[in-house]
Amino acid sequence: MANLKEIRTRITSVKTTRQVTSAMKMVSAAKLKKAQDAILQIRPYAEKLSDLLSSLSSTLDNADNSVFTEQRIPEKVLIVLVSSNRGLCGGFNSYITKKAMYLAKTVYKKQLDAGHVHFLVIGKQGGKVLRSYQFQSVGDKNYLYDNLTFDQVSEVAQSIMADFLGHKYDRVELVYNKFVNAASQELVSEQFLPVLPAVVDLKKVVNRNYIFEPSLENIVEELIPRSLKIQFYKALLDSHAAEHGARMTAMHKATDNASDLINELTLNFNKARQASVTNAILEVTNAAEALNG
Repeated sequence: MANLKEIRTRITSVKTTRQVTSAMKMVSAAKLKKAQDAILQIRPYAEKLSDLLSSLSSTLDNADNSVFTEQRIPEKVLIVLVSSNRGLCGGFNSYITKKAMYLAKTVYKKQLDAGHVHFLVIGKQGGKVLRSYQFQSVGDKNYLYDNLTFDQVSEVAQSIMADFLGHKYDRVELVYNKFVNAASQELVSEQFLPVLPAVVDLKKVVNRNYIFEPSLENIVEELIPRSLKIQFYKALLDSHAAEHGARMTAMHKATDNASDLINELTLNFNKARQASVTNAILEVTNAAEALNG
C-alpha cells in the first residue's frame, strides 16, 4: 500500500508541475508575440540605415579617418554579453555565455592573459554563468529589461562609445542571441567598435551628383553614432525575442515530458494496484481453503 501511496503522491506532484509549465508556456507565447513584432519592425530600418551609411562612407576619401572607424591594435577589449534576467529557457544563457568566453579565450587570448579583457553583462543569468567559470564583469545593465526602450538603451550605447573614444577600450565586441523564429536562435558575435569598413561592390556603385548639406562628411559623422545606437538596440530586441521563444519551447517540452511521465506513473500505479488486488484475492482464497480443510 505504501508503494501505491508514493506513486499517487508523485502523480499529483507531476500534474501540478505540468500546470505550471503549461501556464508559463502560454505567458511566454504572449510575450513572444510583442517582442517579435518589435524586432521585425526595427530590422528593416536598422538594415536600411546601415546600407545608407555604407553607401555614403564609400564615397568619402577619408572615411577611415573617422573617430568611430579608427582601427587600432586591440590591446584592451570590452565584450558586451547580452543574456536574460530569468532562467527556465533551456540553454539560452549558457550557450551565449560560453560563446563569449570562447571568444575571449581564442581571439583575445593574449589580452585575456594580460587582464585586458573586460565583460559588460546585460542579463543576470549571463553574469551567474560567468562567475561560475571564474570570469568577472566590470558592471551590468540588467535594469534595461525592466523597461526596454530606445532612450535607455541609447544611453548605455553612448557610454560604450565614450569609453572607446576615450581609449579605455580599443575594441568592443557584442555577443547575443539573434531571433530566427520561436524554436531557434542564432549565436552572434559581432564587432561593435570600431566600425568595420564597408565592403563595396564597385560594379554596383552609381555616380550620383547629389548636393549634401551641410557636407557629406558631417552627415556621415552624424549617422555613425545614430546607427550604432540603433544596432545596439536591435541586438537587445533580438535577444529579448529569442529569450521568450526559447522559454516557450523549453516549457512546451517540459509540459510534454510531464504528460509522458504521468502516463508512465499511471500505468505503474494500475499495475501495482492490480497486483495488490490479486494478492488480496489469493489471501482470501487460501484462507477459505484452509477453513474448508
